[in-house]
Amino acid sequence: MTDENDAGTPRSREGPLDGLRVVDFSGMVAGGFATMTLADFGADVVAVEHPESGDPIRDWGPFDPESGISLWWKALARGKRCVTCDLSTPEGHALALDLVETADVVVENFRPGTMERWNLSHDDLREVNPGVVMVRISGYGQTGPRAEQPGFGTVAEAISGFAHVNGFPDREPLLPPIPLADMAAGHYAVQAAMFALFEREIGPDGDGSGEGQVVDVSLYESLFRMFPGDVEAHDRLGQVRERRGNHHSNAAPRNVYEAADGYVALSASAQSIFENLAETVGHPELLDDERFATNDARVEHADELDEYIAPYIAERTVEEAIDDLGAGDAVVAPVYDVSDVFEDEQYAARDTLVEVDDEDVGEIATHGVVPRLTRTPGGVEHLGPRRGQHNEAVYGEELGLDGETIDDLREQGVI
Repeated sequence: MTDENDAGTPRSREGPLDGLRVVDFSGMVAGGFATMTLADFGADVVAVEHPESGDPIRDWGPFDPESGISLWWKALARGKRCVTCDLSTPEGHALALDLVETADVVVENFRPGTMERWNLSHDDLREVNPGVVMVRISGYGQTGPRAEQPGFGTVAEAISGFAHVNGFPDREPLLPPIPLADMAAGHYAVQAAMFALFEREIGPDGDGSGEGQVVDVSLYESLFRMFPGDVEAHDRLGQVRERRGNHHSNAAPRNVYEAADGYVALSASAQSIFENLAETVGHPELLDDERFATNDARVEHADELDEYIAPYIAERTVEEAIDDLGAGDAVVAPVYDVSDVFEDEQYAARDTLVEVDDEDVGEIATHGVVPRLTRTPGGVEHLGPRRGQHNEAVYGEELGLDGETIDDLREQGVI
């Protein structure tokens, strides 16, 4: 599609979702990440914020030192158009339905029951748009005894089992340093929205149902789903996965090792690779040791195996260790922080970081679009807009409200 910017001039979009209209009522991380991804691939995403408080992500640091604007916001709201609307008011309710009328997808991540209290349930949305797909993201899903409990990523990471297996066996369970459950839920939300749209447009007979449906995404299930085999192992064997630090329950050697000037991550679980590794670290006798003869045996004796590998790496720089180990086909890489990413040739070659000229913070690096499509790759058109920046463009030019009506809505605090 070609939509318009504030000046009313058409803007071209090169992603595969060109023509898809998304109304984003969500805010925060999971919904924001989902709609950011849709925008990356060309969807016209209209993000709806409360006129006073806005998206809470706007208050998350770090902040740009010149403008004072949240860099989290700039990242998560990129590619979107932003309007303001108080959904709890009759006027805001009417505006919301007007936006939904032309939408393919609506995304929300309020506590279950909130949209119903505002008369914006899927049944309400279907009255103006029978084909709309409503993506609902919450901590525990729309059903069940915990459904109406608040559910941020932290509790999802706990109740999903992730924290229990994350960290070292002699320490407490460890939460991730990133909003992992939110990001997982955001990915599932995008996938499921595409599934629902496929059914609506194509369906099993090629004609599609023409009907929308509800996509119910919970944070805890999104993360729990990333433990293949654990459910089956507990059901059949009574097994419970425990914390193993950097070791892996099905592969050895696998660890992070300290070098002279940093850290190296290594995996050499395939038999041929391990045989080469044993030669490289100067211990060919390991091949005749029953403790290390097979991958299963090595997993059982992973700590003992590390005693042969760690000294070799400790005597070398990261670069030397990687060169030596890599020559033996070991899967090995340096442990990076973000400053290393900016200097790495692999990241540069694939444009994993891209420069965007933002109207508020100037030229700034951001993530490139992932994953990659060859013909319709998508792109980053702009970073997160100002609150209500596109009110006139959306409410005026697209919904047809005149200037006086928009001014009245603004004076009433509806927008």
